[in-house]
Amino acid sequence: MDVMDQAIENETVVQGVALSGGCSVAKVCRFNERRHENLPMFHLDQDGVEREHGRVDRAIDVVDTHLETIRKRVETEVGKAEAEIFVAHRMILKDPDVVHRIHDFIDTHSMNAEASVAQAFDYYESRLLKLESEVFRDRANDIGEVKHRLLDVLSDLQPTLQCQGEAHCQRGRNRIVVADELTPAMTVDLDASGILGFITRRGGVNSHGAILARALGIPAISGVGDLMDRLPCGTEVLVNGGTGSVVIWPLPETIAKAGNCRREAIVQVEVVEPIAAYRVLANVNTLADLEPALAMKAEGIGLYRTEIEVIAAGRYFSEDEWTDRMVRMVRAMQGKPVTIRLLDVGSDKTLPFMDIPPEENPSLGWRGLRLLLGRPELLGVQARALARASMHGPVNVLYPMVVDVDQFREGRRLFDEAIRGCPSGTLRHGVMFEVPSACLAADALLDVADFGSIGTNDLLQYFFAVDRDNERVAYDYHANRPVFWNLIRSIVDEARRRGKTVSVCGELAGDPDQVGRLYQAGIRDVSVSARRIPAIRTAYGALNKPRENQPGGNAA
Repeated sequence: MDVMDQAIENETVVQGVALSGGCSVAKVCRFNERRHENLPMFHLDQDGVEREHGRVDRAIDVVDTHLETIRKRVETEVGKAEAEIFVAHRMILKDPDVVHRIHDFIDTHSMNAEASVAQAFDYYESRLLKLESEVFRDRANDIGEVKHRLLDVLSDLQPTLQCQGEAHCQRGRNRIVVADELTPAMTVDLDASGILGFITRRGGVNSHGAILARALGIPAISGVGDLMDRLPCGTEVLVNGGTGSVVIWPLPETIAKAGNCRREAIVQVEVVEPIAAYRVLANVNTLADLEPALAMKAEGIGLYRTEIEVIAAGRYFSEDEWTDRMVRMVRAMQGKPVTIRLLDVGSDKTLPFMDIPPEENPSLGWRGLRLLLGRPELLGVQARALARASMHGPVNVLYPMVVDVDQFREGRRLFDEAIRGCPSGTLRHGVMFEVPSACLAADALLDVADFGSIGTNDLLQYFFAVDRDNERVAYDYHANRPVFWNLIRSIVDEARRRGKTVSVCGELAGDPDQVGRLYQAGIRDVSVSARRIPAIRTAYGALNKPRENQPGGNAA
């Protein structure tokens, strides 16, 4: 049956997995990822063998030059950490084993360059796809991306939109791109300024394509399955990266209810001045996020996710490298709060160089502070860098995935042991409330911690036993339950009794529709992506709430 015969004609909601936040409404354009299906593949005579070796070498040189050009552009326009993605792609391209396998296939099978490139990359890609780790599957995505770049050069093709003849798919027009998988090429080669969202069949939250989408502020959703085959070009869809839902042919009232869904690419976000009673800080993934945070008048850094740059770079940083990053953040904020979370890896953020054995259920396994206690050398490097950075201004240290007070105390002990003899300034130590056991022990934890931060993304997942990356149950991943808000208020109450502060730093904090609920629960500090700061301040301004400062309201 033809795709058009199966096309959805009425408003339909499909639940997927959120890769990048935000909300957009636009018409669908399909990415032409099958452009290599009919490549020429043929046997060679002896003269042809030498010719194909030369074609491969020249193609590698062309792609290498192109990747370096992209790297420089991404570093300038997005950030250094995101640019490291293309350094990794260059390493794959020039990997001796890969190059040898291509040339060996030409020699032993007398096959042309296109066939040999496809065979070599398919071999390594298939090996990674057989592994259970999502990280390795995401790296298979990178191998496939490099393969497509080589085949494009060999065949004189380029990444395009399958329905580019349609008016809404022309360059400069706003559209939502549909594809099997979100790749870096889709974000950097397709005129990202006109892309309002991505919908993909598969793809992990830590894939390089997802990292770039988040850095660019483009909503993205994966895990939509057969929906891919029922979205012909021109279908209007609403992509909600906050809930992970896709609405096909959304009704006007649905769009209005979603709120803040953009229909045009944002060129410039209007700055909204800070409001004393509801402080909005910025989430920072990389150093590149500092500039927009300052431009939006963020009242500090509420969460620096240190693991994001490590994921993008594919290696752990040295003490000096960490210090450089942290010092630059402290200096940039000029006395405003700077909260830096210790490395939060494990579960969906496992890295090959971490040498972490596969686990049956990594979300409940060796991750967060639990992992750092088992790998104290990782904690120690960051601890010393944080101590050195605190010489330039106060630093809040945030401990991820804390389970109970004993675990937090052990983390503090290892931190203090690591910085013994190291000059330091003001360091405050805080707890991430994202595990139910920690929330229920908020009194004991806030007796010893200096502050708290509620990570609603993981807390919702663990509190309601719902895997947010599983499209089958993602419908249950929401905060619209009184018991959840009672839990938030109980944590805030314990903090106020001790004269301490608690902020919220998850996706919930960046949702304008939740500002009222957060305020009623006693939250006065939130941390959101820089682009969300104006919307959150505007939403607070619309509330019929007194704006004077509340006891325990402001995080130090």
